[in-house]
Amino acid sequence: MSTKTAAGTSARAAGRTSQPRLNVEPATRPGQIRNVALVGHSGVGKTTLAEHLLAVTGAISRPGSVSEGTTVSDSDPVEASQQRSVFLAAVRIRDGETVINLLDTPGFNDFIGELRAGLRAADAALFVVSAADTLDETTLALWEECAALEVPRAVVVNRLDAPRADLEHTLLACRESFGGADGNAVLPLYLPTPDNTALVDLLAGDTLAEQAAPGRFAEDRAALIEAIIAESEDESLLEGYLAGDELDADVLLRDLHLAVGRGHFHPVIPLCAGTELGLTELIALMSHGFPAPVERVQPTAWTPVGAPGPELSCDPDGPLAGEVVRTWVDPYLGRACLVRLFSGTITPETPLHVSGHGGNERGHPDHDADEKTATLLSPSLEPIDHAFAGDLCVIARLASAETGDTISAQSQPLVILPWEVPEPLLPVAVRAATRNDEDALAKGLTRLGAADPTLRIERNPDTSQLVLWCLGEAHADVVLSRLRAGGATIQTEPVRVALLATFSAPASGHGRQVKQSGGHGQYAVCDIDVEPLPRGSGIEFVDKVVGGAVPNQFISSVEKGVRFQLAQGVVGSTPVVDVRVILRDGKAHSVDSSDAAFQVAGGLAVKDAAAKGGIGVLEPIDTVEVRVTDDHIGAVLADLSGRRGRVTGTEPMTSSRPGARSVIHAEVPAVELLRYAVTLRSVTGGAGTFQRSYLRHDPAPAAVAAALLG
Repeated sequence: MSTKTAAGTSARAAGRTSQPRLNVEPATRPGQIRNVALVGHSGVGKTTLAEHLLAVTGAISRPGSVSEGTTVSDSDPVEASQQRSVFLAAVRIRDGETVINLLDTPGFNDFIGELRAGLRAADAALFVVSAADTLDETTLALWEECAALEVPRAVVVNRLDAPRADLEHTLLACRESFGGADGNAVLPLYLPTPDNTALVDLLAGDTLAEQAAPGRFAEDRAALIEAIIAESEDESLLEGYLAGDELDADVLLRDLHLAVGRGHFHPVIPLCAGTELGLTELIALMSHGFPAPVERVQPTAWTPVGAPGPELSCDPDGPLAGEVVRTWVDPYLGRACLVRLFSGTITPETPLHVSGHGGNERGHPDHDADEKTATLLSPSLEPIDHAFAGDLCVIARLASAETGDTISAQSQPLVILPWEVPEPLLPVAVRAATRNDEDALAKGLTRLGAADPTLRIERNPDTSQLVLWCLGEAHADVVLSRLRAGGATIQTEPVRVALLATFSAPASGHGRQVKQSGGHGQYAVCDIDVEPLPRGSGIEFVDKVVGGAVPNQFISSVEKGVRFQLAQGVVGSTPVVDVRVILRDGKAHSVDSSDAAFQVAGGLAVKDAAAKGGIGVLEPIDTVEVRVTDDHIGAVLADLSGRRGRVTGTEPMTSSRPGARSVIHAEVPAVELLRYAVTLRSVTGGAGTFQRSYLRHDPAPAAVAAALLG
């Protein structure tokens, strides 16, 4: 069932037994489909929930275990070893005529890119929280991710059987955090009986239900009905309810569907995946309460040259338009792509156009290629003869496709701009252990770059290091594991920042290149003065030679030599900037002087001046914006101070999360920010985020300069 392995191939390779799997009969029209993302913090039970949903609907014979590495959606060896979801996975269940594609998303911050891909493919979300845990900052951030995209969602309170489970406290926390000003946007649709053996339907309104949940039933039912009919298009409904009229159950279900689809109301279902309590009710909610693809607005399409494309609708007969939401390499299928189809129909014979645009800033140049559908599969990796708008499919052996690319017809190429991905802020410098590993490293990076849009791969032109920019330590661990699993022996090394140097005081230099060899001589002498200039002035060269001591034809030669030596550096390989070099005297020979000789003499004069005058090291300074809750401002300010940071201001910011939040503006040396992504998360408990950008170079303290050059 998973999009991560071909019929359990990878699972067997990792030494695990593959689950027995049943093929789920596909939908025949878009209205039958529900695409639902499972969202929530790592450890709340999303993967276990998906596993039991598969089992209770008969898609698999028995649920697997996260701890044993036998689940369908966490089938990758990396996930089995870490015992948490790392990659987006799609599994499929069926409820009568309704086909539900469940997209299991990672809940850890480092894999937020996979979450956003899952939300792009989904039309609704199940937001899973644990009845035994508090709502932390990561959970609130995940809710904001869904809210920003206006994804319809329901709240699942899982793990009712946990020792510290407290449903009342969790419901109150959800209402306060997710329910708007009055909390009425988040209300339970069901309540468990006191012994947690069944759920009571608050919309049913029968005596048996009221007896099963005494004391709360009437109050909770009234609040639920009022929240639902507030979204109704029938204005007489509220009047009738207030007058005591009995409301028709079908009308309430219709308006529940409307309220959820608009994203204005988020029903709560308490359940326990392990005991299967509430799974039947949850499936019913997804089938009847969540919107079908035909009810959702489709993304905007463009042509590859940037002109407006056709308006997309969830129509199997419309122009073909889909998006790659996950890319991976399978040992048997090769490169495989999980695709959400927004419009049109695709068959194994469809000539395809693959377009990737809008990723230049992330190191993914625009690309277009024509390919053919070599292999078309369902999300369970069963061969299929077609897939249509609103559904998910897997296309194998698309050589040029990357995550975020658009799939369209060759006769009508289209582009859907990819979703926004977070900026990776944790650098990891790597190199091949031997020359023989360089090819394997290059191939591995190509595969990783195609699969993971949150990874930025760059060769730093100033330090010549190969740097992988990751979202955090867990992300970096997965990236390095992937590279090593691909056959590359790699080593990590400390990340170096781009240093500069300048003269801290005026100095004079003498350069002399006098050689005689085989009848061919070199003769050039020059004397220079070097003066420091303000930051950002660059290099100035001034000719003040009088009397022709250096012939005019060799003045430019001295300048070339001076500029070359300054670029190469006089303190190690650190370039020298912001100086004025004055050529004031020199000597030449009528026969042995040459362009090359005066270039060498100019460089030697710079070295001599550097040896006599003070050379200062300039380190890069970044401007930093830290977003944090006010409870953590003191800790963040103290940490920034310890990093030689200079705070330039603090201002309040608006946020939908509970608690006041502020933005801290600071200037911090770049070398102090290399591990800041990890430290900030630790200092703030995951509540802090930051952005950085280059500001300028400033003189580094002597001790710091020595360490940086060492």
